[in-house]
Amino acid sequence: MAVTIHEVARRAGVSVSTVSRALAVPDLVRASTRDRVLAVAEELGYHPNRAARSLITGRTGNIGVVVPDVANPFFSAVLKGAHARAREAQQVVFLADAAEDPRVEAELVAAMGKQVDGIVLCSARMGDEELERSAGTTPLVLVNRCSPGRPSVLLDAADGMRQAVEHLAALGHRRVAHLRGPERSWSAGERLRGLRAAAPACGVEVVELGPFPPTFEAGLPAADLVLASGATAVLAYNDLMALGVMNRLAVRGVVMPAEMSVVGFDGTQVSAMTTPALTTVAAPTETAGRAAVELLLDLLAHPGRHSDVVRTLPSQLVVRATTVPPLPHAVRAGVPAPLEALS
Repeated sequence: MAVTIHEVARRAGVSVSTVSRALAVPDLVRASTRDRVLAVAEELGYHPNRAARSLITGRTGNIGVVVPDVANPFFSAVLKGAHARAREAQQVVFLADAAEDPRVEAELVAAMGKQVDGIVLCSARMGDEELERSAGTTPLVLVNRCSPGRPSVLLDAADGMRQAVEHLAALGHRRVAHLRGPERSWSAGERLRGLRAAAPACGVEVVELGPFPPTFEAGLPAADLVLASGATAVLAYNDLMALGVMNRLAVRGVVMPAEMSVVGFDGTQVSAMTTPALTTVAAPTETAGRAAVELLLDLLAHPGRHSDVVRTLPSQLVVRATTVPPLPHAVRAGVPAPLEALS
């Protein structure tokens, strides 16, 4: 039989209303009394009714998380971090998948806003005006999207792309294809910005292809465009697209990485499971999820105080087996090269 609030009050020697305040708004209760109530509640295994608590506090105890594609392992990692931090704060996470559709994304934010205290919006695809309207209906924290006056957690995609370009240049690649991500993606723009800044300094010519959806399937036809471009290496928007490229190159008989180096982005777990293992730009995605929930909790506790906080987390190139020096041009053209050129 479930323990009631009356039993907790009787054991702690306080009124039922004091127990309610100690659990719902602890700052309003004297520390010694609060600690006694919490100790008794834990001892008895008492769990307050969330619906009743929401009537007292005006809070649901729920947090929403909206992602563009729940099947993308990048967002799975963000969610893992968000869930971990929410559990620590005794919050329940509601998840919604916007299916890479800005209209659906806006509708989800509006609908979830009635059931949650605030929302973590990952890689928002909606435009600035729609985002502003959405932020006016419920507290929002953004992940991988920068908007003035909104708390955000950003992954430094531009610097990650710089690292990838410098790596390929150091290997000797001078013509590199880049598979661009979705037009509405902030991180796609940041990756492109980093690429355009780093390439001239490294003596690298870039062939920009796309935009493409951030999926495995998009990498298949993109690989054909890469081969037609004359590039010796390809920088994919994300790991999923890079895996699609690798699959298509294998079907076409292209030897990887000897005939084509491939670099992904995001550092998802699957990047280490391929054969050959994928070179990628990794980001602390779980940390990003935790940080976003932390910002949201601060925003809810102190409205306005954290409205313009931006946390930027570093990216790090992870070199694996899909990047090597390019073959000499004569070899790629099918002309036998001197033995010393192959040694």
